[in-house]
Amino acid sequence: MVNAAFIPRQVIVGMEWECRRCFMVGSRLFSTPLGLWSFLWFGAFACFAARAVADDICPGHPDAIGTSRTIVVDPREHPRIGTMQYRETLPLRDHEVVLTFDDGPLPRNSNQVLQILADNCVKATFFTIGQQALASPEGVRKLAAAGHNIGTHTQDHPLTFDRMPIEKETQEIEGGLASVSAALTDPSVMAPFFRFPGLLRARGAEDYLASKGIQVWSADFLADDWRHIPPQRVYELAIKRLEAYGKGILLLHDIQARTVAALPKILHELKARGYHIVQVVPATPERPATPTEPQEWLMHPPSENVPIARWPKVPSFAFAEASALAAPALSDFDASDEELLLSAEPFERVRRLHGVPLPREAPWPREPWVPQQNAVLTLPVPAASLFQLPEKVRVAFQSLPSDARHAEADEAEKTSAMADHRTPAGVRQHGSRHFAHGGRAAARHQVHASTRRGAQIRVASLKKR
Repeated sequence: MVNAAFIPRQVIVGMEWECRRCFMVGSRLFSTPLGLWSFLWFGAFACFAARAVADDICPGHPDAIGTSRTIVVDPREHPRIGTMQYRETLPLRDHEVVLTFDDGPLPRNSNQVLQILADNCVKATFFTIGQQALASPEGVRKLAAAGHNIGTHTQDHPLTFDRMPIEKETQEIEGGLASVSAALTDPSVMAPFFRFPGLLRARGAEDYLASKGIQVWSADFLADDWRHIPPQRVYELAIKRLEAYGKGILLLHDIQARTVAALPKILHELKARGYHIVQVVPATPERPATPTEPQEWLMHPPSENVPIARWPKVPSFAFAEASALAAPALSDFDASDEELLLSAEPFERVRRLHGVPLPREAPWPREPWVPQQNAVLTLPVPAASLFQLPEKVRVAFQSLPSDARHAEADEAEKTSAMADHRTPAGVRQHGSRHFAHGGRAAARHQVHASTRRGAQIRVASLKKR
C-alpha cells in the first residue's frame, strides 16, 4: 500500500501526465515484449495513485487547487511584511500565493467566500474589523472552524488612521483585538496579525504593534475589488499583477459581491497556470518558525550572477557618556595673545567655494610662519617732500587770488543797490523786478567773465607743465 498523503503535488501532476501517456502508448503495444507490459502496469498504478492523492487533498473536488504547504513565521523576527509598503515579504517560492481578505465578516458575502474556499480546499488569512465581529460573531467563529487565520483590522476602520494621535491609534488597535477575541469561543486561535485600514500606516502604531509581538501585513499586489468595477476586471487585475510578480500576497475583500463572483475563476486560473496556495500561521512554543534564509524574505533576491555594489553600513555606537567638550581657552595655546591675533588666517574668515567651506590650510607642507617680535605695528610717517608742488603749478594758482571773484561780485551788488536807491518809487514798483533781474544778471556775467579768465590761466599753466 502507498500512503498517498505524503506524495508531493508536483509529483501528482507528473504522474497524471505519465498515466495518460502510458495508456496512449499502450493502445498500440499488443505485440511488445513482456518488459514493456510491466512498465505499463507501473504507469497504471501511478495513475490511480495520483487520483487517490487528489481526492485526499480535497475530497469530492478533484479539480480543486488545494493548499500546497504551510509556513510558520515569527512576528518578532519579521514585524512588517508586504512589498507595497515594506522591504520584506513572506518567504514564498516562485508561483506561490497567499490569499488575504479584509473588512469582514459580512454574512451575505463572507459566507459565500467561505464556501468557495472550502470547495477548493484553500486556507486564507482574514483581517476582521472589530465592529463587524460584534455585529456577526458567528461569522468569526465560522472562520476559526474552517481553519483560516484570523487577524485584526482595527475597531472602526477609520480612513484617517495615519493622521490620528497615537492615543487614538492604540485605542483603535486594542478595540479591534478585544472585539474579535470576544467573538471567538477560544481566543487563543486569533493570530497576531494586523493590517492597517486602507493600508494607512503610521510609524507610532507600527512601533506599538511591534512591542506587542503583532506582525503588520501589507500586500504585494491588489485586485481593486473595492472599486466599482465588474467581476471580470477583478479577475483580470489579480492574474495580471500576480504574473508580473510571480508570487506574493494578494489582498481581496470578502464583503464585496464582485469578489464572490470573481473568486472561483481566480482559483481555477491559478491552478491552470501552475500556482500553489500557501497558508501562513504564527509561531508558538510548540510550533517553531520555518527555517529560512534572509534573502528568502525579499520579493526579488539578489542573484549570484549579477554583480551588486554593497556599501558597508556605518555602525551606530553607544557611548557611555555623551558629555560635550569644553570650549578651548587662550591659555591652552602655546603662544601669546598677540601672536594668536597676528595669525595669517583670521578666525572669523572662512573660505568658501560655491557655499562649501574649504580647509584653512593646504594639505601639502608650507614654510613655517615666524611671528613678529614686536606686536605693535606702526606705519611710517610721510615725508615733507610728498606735499611739495612744482614751481610752475604754484605760480598758476597764485596768479588768481582766492578773494578776486568775491570782490567783483560785491562790487556788482553795490552798483545795483545804488541804482535802485536813485530810482523813483513808482518806477521801482513796476520795474524793480526787471531791474533786479538785470542787476543780478550783470553781476553773474562779471563773475563768470572773471572765472573764465582765471580758468584760462590755470589750464594754460597745466598744459605747459
